[in-house]
Amino acid sequence: MVRANGAVSLRELARVVQTSEVTVRRDVRALEAEGLLDRRHGGAVLPGGFTRESGFPQKSHLSTAEKTAIADLAAGLVGEGEAIVVGAGTTTQELARRLARVPGLTVVTNSLLVAQALAHANRVEVVMTGGTLRGSNYALVGSGAEQSLQGLRVTRAFLSGSGLTAERGLSTSNMLSASVDRALVQAAAEVVVLADHTKLGSDTMFQTVPTELITRLVTDEPPAHDERAATELQALADQGVEITVAGAEAEPSGGEGPLPGRQPRRDMPLPGQRRTQPGGGPTGLGPQLRGAAAMGENPGERARVADLRRR
Repeated sequence: MVRANGAVSLRELARVVQTSEVTVRRDVRALEAEGLLDRRHGGAVLPGGFTRESGFPQKSHLSTAEKTAIADLAAGLVGEGEAIVVGAGTTTQELARRLARVPGLTVVTNSLLVAQALAHANRVEVVMTGGTLRGSNYALVGSGAEQSLQGLRVTRAFLSGSGLTAERGLSTSNMLSASVDRALVQAAAEVVVLADHTKLGSDTMFQTVPTELITRLVTDEPPAHDERAATELQALADQGVEITVAGAEAEPSGGEGPLPGRQPRRDMPLPGQRRTQPGGGPTGLGPQLRGAAAMGENPGERARVADLRRR
């Protein structure tokens, strides 16, 4: 399966061979010892280390349910009339399919797949970068793509990647893709990373977004036995990244449950103060909301804070 697809998840392997993930994990370790594959967090890939990158056909079959849940949550962050940038990737492609219903939206992208997903959305304007087509992920890269982003300013960027750690942030295996992603980040006031739990704790060759520039991470609920992913999530939260988890049980706010028609989510508490943008404005609302609730303002103010939390 690894030879055919380039990469495969432990969950998928366990389903196909009808055994437990514990057994599959042991067998994957044995195959790695023979040099037949490389273990990655939550799965296995063909040998190649930090520089190997799976192509789009391989990536599109990995963690499909998780990517769908992540895209559902991320789409809820986008409002009518916004201007955003969306990078290349299978998860961002899922996001784009959901953005087609947002009226007055402007989407700047270097991804042909993102543009295709929005091509027939009559209320969404799509702006493509220039650049050279990279066939493995259907993305435009190179100096043409980077130059077309100069002088651009949007509300937020939605990016994916090959790995995410609290120490280095988001990373990818390709130098050209990393360079364009950095240009996308420079154009945005906020950066939202979309990464399923299999990417947490994985590190690849080229850094795209350092942790201190990541405003929010939208991910899925790691399996109970996955201590590495849970530890990485906490480390990211400790550095001020807002964490939103798809598939987690939402904590009631004012006696209310999850909003109808939306995926449950969990916003993890953030220790310490949020980073500030140039000019001193906060990049997130987490600590400010908690601080306001703790200071014991009047009931009307507490109701406003609770309403902001729900939104």
